[in-house]
Amino acid sequence: MSLAAAQNTDVTDSGVFGQTMGLVAATLGFLTLGAYLGRHLGGGPSLVCFILGFLCLIGMNFARGATGAALGLLFATGLFLGLGLGGGLSAYASADPGAVWQSAAATALFVGALGALGYGIQADLSGGYRVLFLLLLALIVYGLITLFVSMPAGNVIYAVLGLGIFGGYTVLDFNRLRRADGGDAPSIAVGIFLDVLNVFTFFLQLFGRGQN
Repeated sequence: MSLAAAQNTDVTDSGVFGQTMGLVAATLGFLTLGAYLGRHLGGGPSLVCFILGFLCLIGMNFARGATGAALGLLFATGLFLGLGLGGGLSAYASADPGAVWQSAAATALFVGALGALGYGIQADLSGGYRVLFLLLLALIVYGLITLFVSMPAGNVIYAVLGLGIFGGYTVLDFNRLRRADGGDAPSIAVGIFLDVLNVFTFFLQLFGRGQN
């Protein structure tokens, strides 16, 4: 590869990285806005917002060829999930504000470290998505079991396992970002956004486990 070609590749890669992370930051902004607006929502409206957020996620799978629609659905996902989380986050912040800030800081360090690891690996790690998906299904089953069967430190185990799984997703998503082009930015951004959101909620379970 010539020097000019290598420089052009580096510029392209940095452009895709910046575009994708900009979308992640914007979606987190919509999440924060939704959490603020939904801080007084009850259980029913919060559930409806969660459902709308997941419908937007599903819609993104059908909008990959339409950048404008994909971006709209991406930001709507952040907003609706924020509305759904607003009441719970408000309760945590009222009972133990330190748990929220500790979770946010731990999330930034956790995602930053694993994201750098994944982005720095040149090999294609996409084969790991299937393994992580199966592990995620197993975690969901475990979570359902703990709803009906009392287990010592069950919530802590659930949170630690969740961090391990979504830590793996973070590595794979940033590795995918390394090899992506501009058209993949919205789909990769939603993956990284979900990594950040899930890691934050798992840390919140750990740091706020003393609260009801």
